[in-house]
Amino acid sequence: MAQNPASSTSLLRQEYDQAAELLRLQPPLTQRFVEAQARHLADAIVQRTPQLRFSLPDQVIGPGSDARPVAVAAGYREQIVGGTGFLDRFSRFDVRKAIAQRLQELELTSTREVSISARLVRHATVIYMVHGMLPAGRSVKYVAEEGEEIPTQPVGDVTGVGSAITATTDAIAEEGASDEGRGELLVPYAEAARRFYLPQWVAFDQSDQLLVNSVQDAEAHVGSMQRFMEVLHLARGFAPYIVADEQYQQKRYGMLGQLINQGRALARYETREIINTITERAAHNDLNRGLSLSVPYFDDQALAMALEGFEVIPQGRIMFVPAFVVRAAREQQAKVADDTRLSPSTRQHLIQELKMLEAAFDDGATTQYRAWEKEVKP
Repeated sequence: MAQNPASSTSLLRQEYDQAAELLRLQPPLTQRFVEAQARHLADAIVQRTPQLRFSLPDQVIGPGSDARPVAVAAGYREQIVGGTGFLDRFSRFDVRKAIAQRLQELELTSTREVSISARLVRHATVIYMVHGMLPAGRSVKYVAEEGEEIPTQPVGDVTGVGSAITATTDAIAEEGASDEGRGELLVPYAEAARRFYLPQWVAFDQSDQLLVNSVQDAEAHVGSMQRFMEVLHLARGFAPYIVADEQYQQKRYGMLGQLINQGRALARYETREIINTITERAAHNDLNRGLSLSVPYFDDQALAMALEGFEVIPQGRIMFVPAFVVRAAREQQAKVADDTRLSPSTRQHLIQELKMLEAAFDDGATTQYRAWEKEVKP
């Protein structure tokens, strides 16, 4: 019998709705208490705090028609996760795994009010991680490039959105010391940046030109986007049903496309810098003792920058000829095309960079290489 492909999604949606309803049933004071504990847990999860103390509420209300507050036994209320000894603090202790395991133990206990309390804390924690820890962005639409599955290219005209004078998502809010009391001065982002989910982290335009002051700033922006995606990943691992949350889906879609787009742009920018460095060193005859390259690329599965290393000229007294770079880049393209460890879209991205490298040194490269062969071979 074929399995309903929507069944797992439906179950997650049902679990999400049940947890949300359970939190809604609680008195306001209980909700505020649970939310405060959730912020504490979320910070510990993201920052990998070696030791954590948190508390369950003193009373909870369970689902059902007979919704009356039930006291939580004092022996369960105070919880400690993590070792207290000197060696425990410096061991490979995974606080994320420990917190999830402790809450699971509490949820599976036969004491109903303790189980309810743990469910409340878990739900409030992932809600805070998604809603409270991560900024909301613009409404965007991405399309996938040819041969790819993940949409990474923003589409739409930014001229149709609200003016940057009034739209804070389109501008950097600043208030100078001399303008105190006059409100915020909104400095518009570049149009290329406003096509993305969070313009403040966009470092390159559609032509891979820097929109920030330096490549270090660009790397910092990519790092911020990676941390954004890591929080979403941690939230999903902590409570898988969070994927049914509308904000989770919006933030994941908006940031995933932006991160991959900007990560690839950073890799192409750094590849051009490598080309410039090779050209400058070759002009000073500084590449006649061998050459190895590490071409940067963005892995869209790991969501991280990586390096593809290969040898262009072996070590020794060999005169640099641009054709060597062309030949090595072509050989590496063939290897990357067969590397199943990378996703098809990552392979395509890396091959494009290797073609950039090839094209930069391909002016008369074949003729140069054949002339070199005649000189060195008997």
